[in-house]
Amino acid sequence: MQIGPLQNRKDMCYKAVRKPTLEVFLFRSPRIRDQPRRSEGFFSASAYFAMAPVSALAKYKLVFLGDQSVGKTSIITRFMYDKFDNTYQATIGIDFLSKTMYLEDRTVRLQLWDTAGQERFRSLIPSYIRDSSVAVIVYDVASRQTFLNTAKWIEEVRTERGSDVIIVLVGNKTDLVEKRQVSIEEGEAKARELNVMFIETSAKAGFNIKALFRKIAAALPGMETLSSAKQEDMVDVNLKSTTGSAQSQPQSSGCAC
Repeated sequence: MQIGPLQNRKDMCYKAVRKPTLEVFLFRSPRIRDQPRRSEGFFSASAYFAMAPVSALAKYKLVFLGDQSVGKTSIITRFMYDKFDNTYQATIGIDFLSKTMYLEDRTVRLQLWDTAGQERFRSLIPSYIRDSSVAVIVYDVASRQTFLNTAKWIEEVRTERGSDVIIVLVGNKTDLVEKRQVSIEEGEAKARELNVMFIETSAKAGFNIKALFRKIAAALPGMETLSSAKQEDMVDVNLKSTTGSAQSQPQSSGCAC
């Protein structure tokens, strides 16, 4: 039969499956094309699609907010790659990373949006908050001003999303023990006052980074009924335990926190 201009395409291969009133063309990518065939010719349409079931993968958008140099990028980098960069590089605009998490009863994809803390980029942020599932508000425990500014970040999130969003307040840089200006009790009190979740972390030491994402995962829609014991095993991020200072690694953008 005549196929027309599709005959000359080298990157696809096809076979016409003739039915009484319908012709179905099955296209195969080069990777699929190179695999062994079950029988002579291509699979039938029903067999082809039966072997490749498509299941919906739940996606959740996490937007990281906070003042400049509080460690938003470093938290994400530690979670994604178990790395820490001692070289400070400010995030320009918005960065995006994605990670699949294996939960107790499903697999989800977390879309991590890293925002710039500089004032000149503030106009970009509302549009990224608007469709977020989780807002992670980060402050530096060694900088009281960044802690005080968390209230306005939370207010901005609620202006855009109302109550239809999970908000987590994160006190980062707990490794700076002698420079600490904000106690854990103050952080907990602020979280209770603003009705948000709370945790302290150190991206540099790797402290509580996995716990942060466990806390977020436990709060995602549909996860509320899981027991706390099961939640401990929800996140499979394959991170090694970190003791002392982490090895410095280059990255495209981030801040040493």
